[in-house]
Amino acid sequence: METIEEKIQNLPPDLKQEAMDFIEFLIQKKMTRQKKAPTLDWIGGLKEFKNQYKSIELQKKALEWRR
Repeated sequence: METIEEKIQNLPPDLKQEAMDFIEFLIQKKMTRQKKAPTLDWIGGLKEFKNQYKSIELQKKALEWRR
């Protein structure tokens, strides 16, 4: 059984380029699929502090807690 490399080597130059383009397409498709949409599960995470801090103070606190 031939390997992928052997099969590509047996192609004419124009089809070799087409095969390389297709391989690049598959790689990009795989990388794009791995990206996930944001979950937004953080919304409301600081609501217990809404009467204790102003908005800007909460932003600063959130940055402190993330570190």
